[in-house]
Amino acid sequence: MIIGNFKTTDDGYKGVIKTLAFTTEAEFVPADKHSDKSPDYRIINDGDTEIGVAWKEVSKADNAYLSVRLDGPTLPSSVSCALVKTGIEHSFTLVWERPRKRQ
Repeated sequence: MIIGNFKTTDDGYKGVIKTLAFTTEAEFVPADKHSDKSPDYRIINDGDTEIGVAWKEVSKADNAYLSVRLDGPTLPSSVSCALVKTGIEHSFTLVWERPRKRQ
């Protein structure tokens, strides 16, 4: 399910996240890396409110994407999703999929 649409900026991504619970403009800005496990991006809205983080990843099919974790006091738990390239130049979609139950 697509929950956001983004365009590239000089150093990140900017767009809108829209779910049943909220709609917000958001920006992926480079994060200060303190270790290999630190996120590559902070996700902010309203200029300085952090609403998530993202890590650079590569799929098994060798496609680059961002692994995203959104979180905040209005959410019952963190939301995991992925920012992936669309077929349109400089365009990306934020995709969410309900976690599958473990067998």
